[in-house]
Order: sequence, then structure tokens, then C-alpha cells
Amino acid sequence: MDEDTIFAPMTAVGRSAVTALRLSGPRTCEVLEQMAGACPTARRATLRRLRDRSGEVLDQAIVIWLPGPATYTGEDVAELHLHGGRAVLEAVADALLALGVRLAEPGEFSRRAFLNGRMDLVQAEAVNDLVTAETTGQRRQALRQMEGALGSLYGSWADRLAGVLAHQEALIDFPDEDLPAEIEASLLAEISALGAALDDHLADGARGEKMRDGLIFVVQGAPNVGKSTLVNALARRDIAIVSPHAGTTRDALEVSLVLGDAPVTLIDTAGLRETDDPVEAEGIQRARARAAQADLVLLLIGADDPEEPEVSGFETMITDRPMPSRLRILTKCDLRPAPVAADLAVSALTGAGMDALRARLADFAMQATDQAGPPPLTRQRHRELLKMARDDLHRASSETEPELRAEALRLAMSAIGGITGKVGVEALLDRVFSDFCIGK
Repeated sequence: MDEDTIFAPMTAVGRSAVTALRLSGPRTCEVLEQMAGACPTARRATLRRLRDRSGEVLDQAIVIWLPGPATYTGEDVAELHLHGGRAVLEAVADALLALGVRLAEPGEFSRRAFLNGRMDLVQAEAVNDLVTAETTGQRRQALRQMEGALGSLYGSWADRLAGVLAHQEALIDFPDEDLPAEIEASLLAEISALGAALDDHLADGARGEKMRDGLIFVVQGAPNVGKSTLVNALARRDIAIVSPHAGTTRDALEVSLVLGDAPVTLIDTAGLRETDDPVEAEGIQRARARAAQADLVLLLIGADDPEEPEVSGFETMITDRPMPSRLRILTKCDLRPAPVAADLAVSALTGAGMDALRARLADFAMQATDQAGPPPLTRQRHRELLKMARDDLHRASSETEPELRAEALRLAMSAIGGITGKVGVEALLDRVFSDFCIGK
């Protein structure tokens, strides 16, 4: 596939002043000669008329010729900056197809960049994160990863492991030599230190994954406690139907917010109560299931009826993750003060306490996705491989047979190499690049 010359739009399709196409592959210069008359001066924007095979002028465009290997993909690359009309884009695309240039598959430009050594696999994943970033926090995290912070950390661990494995192999290959006794002690100390480093990295509260994938805040409480009203107030638009009749909200309603530079999904749920209505009962069950997946549960208690639900009902559903944090909020505080212990008191009707609530939620989001310190894990794939490496290192620490210890070290190296793409990556490539957009 990497012998093909490929193309794809770099900009969104639609009405715009300019649309850009990118080409990459061994026939890039030849294609420019056929469409633009000649290959322009390298790395200089040049105004050219683009023609199809019949000689018809398709557009007057800016052409940029970028010979490899110092390009995004490591191959010969060209950019065609066209006028933004759909007809122009379609005509130029048809001309490229007629010349044997094919449309790129999702992520193919970044895949070629990886295969040609222009970036490691962690950086390639960060490119996709940056393209899809919707918040400032997501942008900063993706840039930090794309610039190599995470790959450098994993690379340093791989280098240290290589040194440990070399010493271990020496102990195996030269058992009769008078090697210093401290070599094995130093080796075991380094294995233990590496295992501890991986333990610390894994115990990060999933802050990088929460920044990338978003936090989940679930609103719970009894019927008519003001859940939907509060959700609408936080969203600053009507998301949920507000009614004085109990049981209006039957299903979970979601709205996306940005709080503390982090993406948050705020979920309105059915009121918690005993009911014989099978539809409402299903809604209550779904409410508890969503709360079990939450990072934060906003438990509402109405000032007009300050009875807190005895059991929120989601605790027994949690088996493989920490219990969600809980924020107890007294609603309808404009009606009358109530002798209820709560973290905050608000009135969505008058706005009382709402700024304090937004600040509290933003602060929670910032702490849960804190980007200070070492670069965080950003994907479950990384976490799974690091857990494998960590387990292999712990096994190596306790192993008394030199050959078995060496095998455990090799497995740890393979797991870490699988993150950056240095070892055993063929099975990972389709999974990593399949969700890229076509132009990347």
C-alpha cells in the first residue's frame, strides 16, 4: 500500500474560501508535472493552473512541493490549495483518480509517518487526539503527547530495561566467569525501581483518560427535587422537560459541558422512589446504572421536602472502579431554609448559589484531570500494556532462575515497546489508525 500515491482533503468539505488537498507517495512529482506543468521549486508556494488529462483548466491554485524524507509522511508530499467550491474539489479529485492516485484510507498519512520513522505510535495517536480536541485541556494534553513527552518516558524505561536484560544475559552466558557479586544485586535493584516507576504511573487516577474521553456527572434525587431544572440551568438551555408531575423524566438525558477546561457529560436521571410503573422502574434502574459509571454524583435534596433517599442504589453495581465522589446539594433554597446538612444550597429559579456550584464542579473537573507533573496515560491500550509490563517486572524480581527472569524481562520490554511501536506492532496498526479522519 505504501507504494501507492494517495490524496485526501486536509480541510472540511463545504463552502469556504480555500480547500486544501494533500498528496503523498512516489508519484507525487510526476502527478504535479501532469496537472501543473512542472514540479515547482521545493517548499515554495507557487501559483499554477491545474489541468485534467484533456487539458481543461480546473482551477488556479497554490501548489507546494515537499520532497521527502523531511515531510509529514517521510515521502514526497504536495499540497494543492484550491478555491473552496465543491465543484472545484470534485473536478481536481476526479483528475487525480484518472492519473492513478487513490483516495487515502482513514489515518493513512499518519500510518505512513509512523512506518517511515517520522513519529512513534504514541505521537501518532496524539495527532488524532489533537484533531478531535474540543477543549483547551484536551488540546494541551494532545500537544504535550505529540511533542514526545509520553513517548520519551516510555523510551527511557525501555532503555533501562535493555540494560538490565543485557546484564541478566551476561550472568546466564558466563556463569563460570568471576563476575562481581554486586552485578546481580544492582540488577535486582533496578528491576524493583522500574516496577515502582510503573506502579506510580499507573496510579494516576486515570486523569489523562478522563481528559481525553470526558468526565461523567450524574444528577440524582427524589422525584420533583429539581434535577431537570438544575440540569437546564447548568447547561443554560432547555435540555430536560420540567413538570410538577412526579416521574416526568423516565430515561437518562445527557448534555455536554466544558468545566475547568475538561469535557463533562452531565446526565439527568429519573427520580428515585418505589414505583409499580414498569417504565418508570426501568428509568430508575438506568439512573442507578449511570451513577455507577459516574465520576461525580450530584445528590439533590429539596428544601421543600428535605428527605434524602435512603439508598442511591448504585453502590452494589461497582466492582472494578473507585466509588464515585458525591456532592450533596440542597435545591429550592429560595422557598425556605431547611435544616439539612448539604455541601451547597442553590436555587435554579433565582440563581442563588449557582455560581458557587459551577465553581465547585469546575474545581472537581480540574483536579480529576490535573495535567501537572509527569505526562499521564491517555488510552486504555497504554494502561493494559503497562500493567503487563509491571506484572512481568514484579515476576522478574521474585524469580530465582536466571533464564526465567530473563524471559520475564523480555516480555516487559515487548509490552512497553508495543506502546510506542518499537516492538510487535503489526497487529495494533489497524486498531490504532482506523478511527482517524480520512485526511490524516
